[in-house]
Amino acid sequence: MQNPLAKLIPQLVGEYPKQFNELLKKVPIPDNKDEMAIRDELWKAYQFSMTCHEGQKRRSGKPYFDHCYEVATSLAEWKMDYRTIMGGLLHDVVEDTDVTISDIDKRFDEDVAKLVDGVTKLGGITFTSRKEQQAGNFMKLLLSVAQDLRVIIIKFADRLHNMKTIQYLPQIKQHRIAIETRDVYAPLAHRLGMARVKWILDDLILKTLHPNSFEEIDTKLKASNRQRSKYINSVIDPVKKELAKYDIDAHVYGRPKSHSSIYGKMVRRGKNFEEIYDVYAIRIIVDKIEQCYLTLGVIHQMYSPAQDRFKDFVAMPKSNGYQSIHTTIVGPNGNMVEIQIRTLEMERTAEIGVAAHWRYKETGTKSADLDSDIKWLRELVEILQSESSDPTEFMHLLKIDLFNDEIFVFTPSGDLIQLPTNATPIDFAFQIHTDLGIHCIGAKVNQKVIPLNTKLKNGDIVEIITSKNQHPNLGWLKFVITGKARNHITKYLRNIRQEESIKLGNEILDKTLRRLKMYSEKKSVKESFDQFGYKSTDAFIEAIGNGTITIREIFKKLRPEDEPSLEESQEDNANQFIDYARSAARGIKLQGIGNIMVQFAKCCNPIPGDEMVGFVTRGRGITVHRSDCRSLPLLAEESDRLLPVEWDVARSDVFKVRIKVVGEDSKGQLKTMTEAISSENSNITSVDLKVRDNIATAYFIIEVRNSKQLDRIIKKLTRTNGIDYVERTGQ
Repeated sequence: MQNPLAKLIPQLVGEYPKQFNELLKKVPIPDNKDEMAIRDELWKAYQFSMTCHEGQKRRSGKPYFDHCYEVATSLAEWKMDYRTIMGGLLHDVVEDTDVTISDIDKRFDEDVAKLVDGVTKLGGITFTSRKEQQAGNFMKLLLSVAQDLRVIIIKFADRLHNMKTIQYLPQIKQHRIAIETRDVYAPLAHRLGMARVKWILDDLILKTLHPNSFEEIDTKLKASNRQRSKYINSVIDPVKKELAKYDIDAHVYGRPKSHSSIYGKMVRRGKNFEEIYDVYAIRIIVDKIEQCYLTLGVIHQMYSPAQDRFKDFVAMPKSNGYQSIHTTIVGPNGNMVEIQIRTLEMERTAEIGVAAHWRYKETGTKSADLDSDIKWLRELVEILQSESSDPTEFMHLLKIDLFNDEIFVFTPSGDLIQLPTNATPIDFAFQIHTDLGIHCIGAKVNQKVIPLNTKLKNGDIVEIITSKNQHPNLGWLKFVITGKARNHITKYLRNIRQEESIKLGNEILDKTLRRLKMYSEKKSVKESFDQFGYKSTDAFIEAIGNGTITIREIFKKLRPEDEPSLEESQEDNANQFIDYARSAARGIKLQGIGNIMVQFAKCCNPIPGDEMVGFVTRGRGITVHRSDCRSLPLLAEESDRLLPVEWDVARSDVFKVRIKVVGEDSKGQLKTMTEAISSENSNITSVDLKVRDNIATAYFIIEVRNSKQLDRIIKKLTRTNGIDYVERTGQ
């Protein structure tokens, strides 16, 4: 048995734990560093973490420190500097023990303390929802990453081990963590060029969310391994011989594609496993860039290439630094085989991305290559900071910007611009400059004028046409892709909406106070904003303008003893009902954006439960129509100004509907009608019955869950004896 003192004071007995020695073997030692000093620093972090987590167990029953050790091991295998590995050993001590960041700073140094702080979740703050907490933690993480990229690399190692041991967690928590990994961590790994980390995470996500599919693919891969290896070797062997003729010393090997990649192809193509032939890819590693192209020529001489599946990421690297030549050839028996050609340095970058060329010197300076690789990340943080108050919008923007696929387009002067797949000229304009996007009125692609919602393609030459009088409109949010464009458009529209609401709020307050002969109270009303939970007078007046708070509610709180009578004009029954029906909704949402200034079309008067469409009016916001409104065909000529909207209601909400029932006046007829409605599980909130010339006309206000339930009620009433017709009214 190993001497227990050896774990505490190896310097005295000359023995380190076997586990620590295994870690030490993997730690890269820079030429200008003292190996003994690095060992001592690592041992101090190792020992401190083990002591802090002593007695703590994971769900698997294993010591908690094992997790910290595995995180540090991954970082060492990625050849990270020793301080990052120390951060990995210590990454959970603040979150799970009584240790503070200040303690880390004093015991180690500021550099290690900042790394640990960056990966530590927010504490001591009360959040109103899990989504808000998640957004807060991601914002903190990204802010730390923008200052020091090593934070996210530690987080990847942490998430990787958590996903590998996820089976010990409750099913609901497994699902939540896998979804979070799928939506944020895997795309972020892709953006940082950490391909190996991404495909391991993707496989673990598939195993968690679709275990049956994962097991099926895994079983079939193992069963067909010998046959597929034999086939891939039938391609590799001739390639090796041919390359040798050109004095190209290449490392050629086949590797199976990930389970998640195969699953994705099966789903996208609607095929079975047996119909997916490119399960294996061939990778060719050469010494120099020029040999990449020579190798490509040799391959294409030997096998017919698939023209639509050739990509040169050497000449045009991806934004995450990835470089390689991809080609797909038609191999023996007509099977498609993907071939990737790259240098050894490109191979290293492709596997672990930015971690491959991390250079952290004693001065704390980073390499220029690294800074250029994470420029997009700093831009993303700037965008997200302005949305941090809205967790839903924050997570939406975060997911948008972590796109997987890219296209390459050009400015008229030949500058290369990288954009996500399906990007539009507006995305392109905002990528160049904010003002260009704000005033974009049109675009030319390859010298042809095209609509602003056109999807750009690889190699397009894009020219933006601007006008000082042009400004963003809500319709743009239907088709923009990048977070940068969406953020600037939303911010502009929010400012316009805010100005309009403040102007309208002041008008409402002035007119109401004049009518009540209380205009002298205006100043005291405005200064009461803090009593209603608003931070400023403008925010208070804006709330009045957008209808969040009414004058009646204000006076009810400020002067409850003599609340003024705010008489309103008498409306007809139909309009009263419309207001009543709309009162259940919190407003209108446009693609997740709430509190929009809207007006409802008088031609169709939509109410909750109706399918709707918005029409962007010039200078007056959005007019909302029912989808079947007769006026819509007149607006269809300007279809780019039509956009989908929905009521801001909860799933459990019911909708109030007013129906008119006309029939003969007979004994028990009202009872028959109410029973027909109640039999469909609908609640009746109001009945108004009038009889004239032996004809009964009844108006019911009923609550329904959806239009299908309403249709069933109308059909049931129509089939009732003595009923002439039934119609929906009040709109």
